[in-house]
Amino acid sequence: MLFKSRFAPSPTGLLHIGNARSAALNWAHIKSKSGELILRIDDTDTERSKKKYEEAIKNDLEWLGITWSKIFNQSNRTKIYQNKTEELKQKKVKLKDMQSGKEQLLNAEELVLFLQKNLE
Repeated sequence: MLFKSRFAPSPTGLLHIGNARSAALNWAHIKSKSGELILRIDDTDTERSKKKYEEAIKNDLEWLGITWSKIFNQSNRTKIYQNKTEELKQKKVKLKDMQSGKEQLLNAEELVLFLQKNLE
């Protein structure tokens, strides 16, 4: 089994000690499992994210000796998430009423309404 972990800094500023600690702990843990660390640049804050901070973060991680096997920018994956969201909306889930024993199939929107109505 391949273990994976990720570090997802936001390139809205320089790497700080909290980021470095989190990255180092994730890296050390995943290396102890012979796994892989994924660097996911969380650049979805388009107003504040800057390429210069992304590059500085990568340079700082390399200086710390933290390596990664894959890197991607979260902003490049928007279409993937939109497609998966639509796919999930179309799927049906089966619910069984524990009192009546009746089963019903609900899509995502129907499920949300059901839960809102019945969990109040």
